[in-house]
Order: sequence, then structure tokens, then C-alpha cells
Amino acid sequence: MTELITIRKASGKWSVRSGGAILGETTNALELVEGDLASVIYFPRSDIAMAFLDQTDKVTHCPHKGDAVHFSIVNKSSTTENAAWSYEDPIAGVAEIKGYLAFYPSDSVKVEQI
Repeated sequence: MTELITIRKASGKWSVRSGGAILGETTNALELVEGDLASVIYFPRSDIAMAFLDQTDKVTHCPHKGDAVHFSIVNKSSTTENAAWSYEDPIAGVAEIKGYLAFYPSDSVKVEQI
């Protein structure tokens, strides 16, 4: 971990939903806290229905985590553009988030502890 970032196992069970569908549930989530920002829950890819996610061309850069690729959520009723992100090759200090996805909470995407 870096000085600005803390990563720990998120307690309990977490879910992510979109368009009324459950995209994933896990007891293996990670909670990432970066400075004064709100904490972010990262889901293991193995616990997410990846068939609903399409990788987009969007890539963002964080000097503390590296380059993040983005995914849109596609279901029968809608597409939520760039709703999730993943660090495919995070910097060494946050390597444990490799293989995990985080979601932008919105009206159509809900991340909840259940």
C-alpha cells in the first residue's frame, strides 16, 4: 500500500446491482480508502457476471494506482456507459486490487452491503 491508500478486506457480504439485475455478490470484497475520498468497494472478478460487462476504450490514470480500464454494463433494458473500472496492472503498492472491479454508484448502479 502507498502512504495515501489503505486496502483492507471489506467486512460482510456486498452486492452490486444494475437495472434490477444482480451483477455480483461477494464476501471477498476489498475496501480501498484514498486520502479524504469516500471508500471504494472492489469486487473480485470471479464474483461478477462478466457477461454483462463490455470493456470500453476509456482509460484513466491515477498516480497512486496506475491505469484503469473501464467497462459498460449492458443488460436487456439499458446500457450504463463506463460504469466500472479495473486496474489491470496496478502499481506495486496496491497490487492486491489486480483482478478486482469497482463500480461508480449511480441511479442505475447500486453497491450495497447486504
